[in-house]
Amino acid sequence: MTLKDKTTVTFYNGLTTIGGPMIEVAYNKSHVLFDLGEVYRPELKLPDESYQTLIKNKLIGDVPNFYDPKLTGKPIDTDRWEHAAAYISHLHLDHSKAMNFLAPEIPLYAGQITAHLLPALNEKGDFLLPAAGHDRTYTRPIIAAEYKKPIKVGDIILEIYPSDHDAYGATGLLVKTPDKQIAYTGDIRLHGYHPDWVRDFMQAAKNSDMLIIEGTGVSWPEEKHDENSEEFTGPKNEVELTEEIVRLQKANPERQITFNTYPTNVERLLRIIADSPRKVVLHAQRAHLIKESLDYPYYYMPNEEHYADLKPELEVSYDELLADNHKYMWQVVTDYDKLQKGGLYIHSNAEPLGDFDPAYKPFVEALANNDIEYKALRCSGHADEKELKEIIAGVQPAVLVPVHTLHPELEENPYGERILPKRGQTITL
Repeated sequence: MTLKDKTTVTFYNGLTTIGGPMIEVAYNKSHVLFDLGEVYRPELKLPDESYQTLIKNKLIGDVPNFYDPKLTGKPIDTDRWEHAAAYISHLHLDHSKAMNFLAPEIPLYAGQITAHLLPALNEKGDFLLPAAGHDRTYTRPIIAAEYKKPIKVGDIILEIYPSDHDAYGATGLLVKTPDKQIAYTGDIRLHGYHPDWVRDFMQAAKNSDMLIIEGTGVSWPEEKHDENSEEFTGPKNEVELTEEIVRLQKANPERQITFNTYPTNVERLLRIIADSPRKVVLHAQRAHLIKESLDYPYYYMPNEEHYADLKPELEVSYDELLADNHKYMWQVVTDYDKLQKGGLYIHSNAEPLGDFDPAYKPFVEALANNDIEYKALRCSGHADEKELKEIIAGVQPAVLVPVHTLHPELEENPYGERILPKRGQTITL
């Protein structure tokens, strides 16, 4: 170490979009990158998702010395960078989808749940972007990090903390250099299953030199007082959401009830299964994904490939589900026109995710045309405006950098400086 060594933070992506943050912390000859997602912009109707197309459309960051040279055509400068690593905060694609673009020699860290589930989600090669030189089903190695145990990357130390988001196994990150500490929230909230984990992370991050915080909750100031705002409408926390699903079942004793949730929101699904008055039946693919949690009843679509790890005695026939109006609440994934007229369908942060997705309006209209009641039960995975202020107050950072939001200027730092970096900008601490 010399006196001229400084901690730098470079912001490559995800600054004025919801999702896709790519941030580098560097010190001397060591650097780390987090996260490795792709910004979701279906309206662009891109011809492909090649490295070049994603860079051109700013859906991933133009990050030097981290991507696989087979993609970039540029070798990694190992003379400049003797130590490198990357980290993924959670499963969602806007934080993980480009992880296979990382150079294979650079270690990739994530929490243990994330490290376990990402290869399972990508089992058919339709979740992550493909790695160069491999078939689509390949998922690059991920190191399952122990919570709060230091990870040494040259002069930099990483510590991963459990957090709370609507992705199972979400984490936050502390990055420590010889002279500074940077805290990165990933996606975070205080109204989920584990607010105590978030407050523990806040305490560990207290008085950080920089807090990089997501700001999804301030992205729609025009909807601030709108009870029907898409992100924060409905149940205010996960417990209320599960209670409402139970209430709907009890209020409709003789009615077909179906539902869907986002695949990475495993904990919500497990809570629904545990509390449901009806027997919950999952699509076989989802049952296969959470197989290591427990065994659950499941069904196959006609002519669908079978999974060897699912118990045959737990299978429920698809025809029995289509005919049922009282015994089951089951996860529907396609063929909505086959559902019973007059039925109830519960859409709980499932795909299509909302009005911004071109597939959403036709999806809702198709249900209405079949006389199926559509019930959206959302619980945001993101802190709202009040929670964001509480998290900032808990950390009291010298520098605040809002990311992952349409309006970073709406997040304030009463405890120090706030910086709104531009894409590709480097800040020296």
